[in-house]
Amino acid sequence: MIGLGNPMKLLLVVALLFILYKMFAGDKKHKQVKKEKEEENLAASGDMVKDPMCGAFVAKDGDIRVRQGDQVHCFCSYDCRDKYVKRLQSGQAPQAAQESEDTSS
Repeated sequence: MIGLGNPMKLLLVVALLFILYKMFAGDKKHKQVKKEKEEENLAASGDMVKDPMCGAFVAKDGDIRVRQGDQVHCFCSYDCRDKYVKRLQSGQAPQAAQESEDTSS
């Protein structure tokens, strides 16, 4: 009924599934690394800038911006923009605010 061939077939199928899993998992990781490198290159070329609140890279010509004197700050979300504006209105320096958030985490 159960011959010696069945455990070998099962082992072969498990090995094949493991290899397929590793191929797809490795591909996903490779895509993530590639995306991060592209963002770094865009940031280095000036096409992307760093959100002053959370540090995320956003497009330089993004829709969520605040002008402060001669500088234009770009944000990843309205939440980050609103936090930045509140800190400006309270008189806190935004860079110091970012450092205090880092230390409180």
